[in-house]
Amino acid sequence: MIRTVIVDDEPLSRELLRGMLDQESDVSVIGEFQDGHEAVEGIRSLKPDLVFLDIQMPEHNGFQVIAELGDAPLPAVIFVTAYDRYAVQAFEVHALDYLLKPFDEERLGAALRHARERLAQPDRTDTSRRILTMLEQLTAGSRYRDHLVIKGDGRAYLQPVREIEWVEASGKHVHIHAGAETRSMRATMIDLEQKLNPRRFLRVSRSAIVNVDRIREIAPWFNGEFLVTMKSGAQVPSTRGYRQALVDLLDRR
Repeated sequence: MIRTVIVDDEPLSRELLRGMLDQESDVSVIGEFQDGHEAVEGIRSLKPDLVFLDIQMPEHNGFQVIAELGDAPLPAVIFVTAYDRYAVQAFEVHALDYLLKPFDEERLGAALRHARERLAQPDRTDTSRRILTMLEQLTAGSRYRDHLVIKGDGRAYLQPVREIEWVEASGKHVHIHAGAETRSMRATMIDLEQKLNPRRFLRVSRSAIVNVDRIREIAPWFNGEFLVTMKSGAQVPSTRGYRQALVDLLDRR
């Protein structure tokens, strides 16, 4: 039996897919999850052979699920998506299976045939690499990123840019503060400035970039500089060379 997990935030979509899979004699649905956080833990615990993974889920999407599972051998994955043509082309280029909503029994049957072929192969690490490569290319699809790919400890984490509060440099690494979590990646501040939308992220010193939407207060500081207080309570001092950027921000708001 192919031990299968369904991940989709829409109850009706899960029900329809489960009904179709119940018609397959060699498929057993062993778990259903309605969000990405549940899915990561569930997939680690159940160790399914096959996962039907919806991409467009709130909070924690399908791409983030794969990234958190890391680059260890993954179960076979069939992406379920209503994504645009650009993303669909990425799946095809990297030979990854997908179902474009709405789909029928015939299209599902074709995806299952491919999954059976993959599951018969003893080494599936190549599939894992192809998925992670595709994720990096999708996040690089526009000039400014929606997510940053942070690698470490054999895993890759997809950090939503909108959740980043501020970034600080430390040697050859940057520390990304988002909510209660801080993650580090090897990068320079110049690298990040090129990836982050300057209308949303502001360089306030040689070693700090702040998310404009998460600023609580800007107060005068020593020697004509400013102290930027973030919504989390973190305080980020500006330096003289970047003072004008804050002055311009205050003028436009």
